[in-house]
Amino acid sequence: MTSWLIGAVVLMVGGLGPALWLGSRGEPVHRLVGLELGSSVTVLILLLLSQVAGQSQFLIVPLVLALLSFAGTLVFTRLLAPRR
Repeated sequence: MTSWLIGAVVLMVGGLGPALWLGSRGEPVHRLVGLELGSSVTVLILLLLSQVAGQSQFLIVPLVLALLSFAGTLVFTRLLAPRR
């Protein structure tokens, strides 16, 4: 077991748990924060797993996920805005 894999497991346990809790409870703004936390932690986990595999072509997935999660946040923020 490498230190990269240990880091990925620690992020899965310590990062995705609070993100799931935030994303499933509370007001819509808190759920949006949970979604953002979950996507950020997932990007980090995927980066670590690509380091474990030693395959540089696996880096495209977390980079695309980072861009799409940012765009998704903008859409959800617009939907949460009060109507005129």
